[in-house]
Amino acid sequence: MSGHSKWHSIKHKKAATDSKRGRIFTRLIKEMTVAARNGGGDIDSNPRLRLAVSTAKANNMPADNIKKAIMRGTGELPGVTYEDITYEGYGPGGVAIIMRTLTDNKNRTVSELRHLLDKNGGNLGANGSVAWKFERKGYFVVEGSAADEEKLMEVAIEAGADDVREDGDNFEILSAPESFDAVRAALEAAGIATTEAEISMIPQNYVKLEGKNAQTMLKLMDTLEDHEDIQNVWSDFDVDESEIGEG
Repeated sequence: MSGHSKWHSIKHKKAATDSKRGRIFTRLIKEMTVAARNGGGDIDSNPRLRLAVSTAKANNMPADNIKKAIMRGTGELPGVTYEDITYEGYGPGGVAIIMRTLTDNKNRTVSELRHLLDKNGGNLGANGSVAWKFERKGYFVVEGSAADEEKLMEVAIEAGADDVREDGDNFEILSAPESFDAVRAALEAAGIATTEAEISMIPQNYVKLEGKNAQTMLKLMDTLEDHEDIQNVWSDFDVDESEIGEG
């Protein structure tokens, strides 16, 4: 896919210039609160909370913020109750979109997401309408300069990863969801830093967008990622590098 970009790649390019730390903190605090509420406040016995705390630390979140988020989840501090709801829909050119939300008002959230999609050449779909186009995978990104490819492959595959591949200036590592923790631990033990580590929805195929559809889709994804209730957005579109511009 030389000369092309998928949304994962585009996010990395944009992250270098976009300053969205406040939004990242808000998202992580929600995730830690819900993870602690559903699985308890002990990171050793709660994989979802362990990942959220690890990501928060990687983003330099103060320890006090992390502690309070967990205490709100366990009920030791008062807090808002969020529902974990995933929505599916379509963007310009019929591309598939999956949106995972944590919301305290699902009626508001679904109304706002429907409006954003309608306004940008898409529409909200029924549950299950596009999820079949994706596979749930452990997903890691390692900057090309952060690791030797041969060593990276050896560490990742031995830990249970399914695939290591180049993606522009980065390496992408894919694993089964149940191997995620083992791969993450192996990378940490080997001193290999990741710029992204999550359980992700990976498209089985990609839809190429050009011109107006590409620009509208890039704008829509940015808008969705900025929405206060959205935790993750995944899509199966692919665009030429030239479409990304300075945005």
